[in-house]
Amino acid sequence: MLVEIDVKTTLEKFRRFMILNTCYSFIPKGYFKDPSIFPEREPPGRIHVEALSKLSLEVIREIRFVKAYEVLGIIYNSKSGNTNLIWRQVKGTIGRASGKASPNSIVNLIEAEVLPKSYVKKFLKELETRPGSEET
Repeated sequence: MLVEIDVKTTLEKFRRFMILNTCYSFIPKGYFKDPSIFPEREPPGRIHVEALSKLSLEVIREIRFVKAYEVLGIIYNSKSGNTNLIWRQVKGTIGRASGKASPNSIVNLIEAEVLPKSYVKKFLKELETRPGSEET
């Protein structure tokens, strides 16, 4: 089941989500700590950072790490095709994340604090009240 996402969030929180969802087990610690370094990937599961300036650092497995300045947007597509999210800059490092997310991505969106707990509670409440959601 996919969940529709549309939330305001910071660039750093969305960056953490991308790392948790793709390369947390092998990202160099220095890259993880540096808020200007982002993962990118070619299809399948395209991840693209749109920025005024970008510098490729290195490729580890299928992930290319880039140093990006003045990020305007990010396109995130999972390898499975179940998660398709876009982060668009609104002002400075504040932006809007929108699209569809898989249950696994929802967990990482919560972990990265992209989705506040109130959003999750609201979603679970809506899920409980949907027709056909009663247990048999």
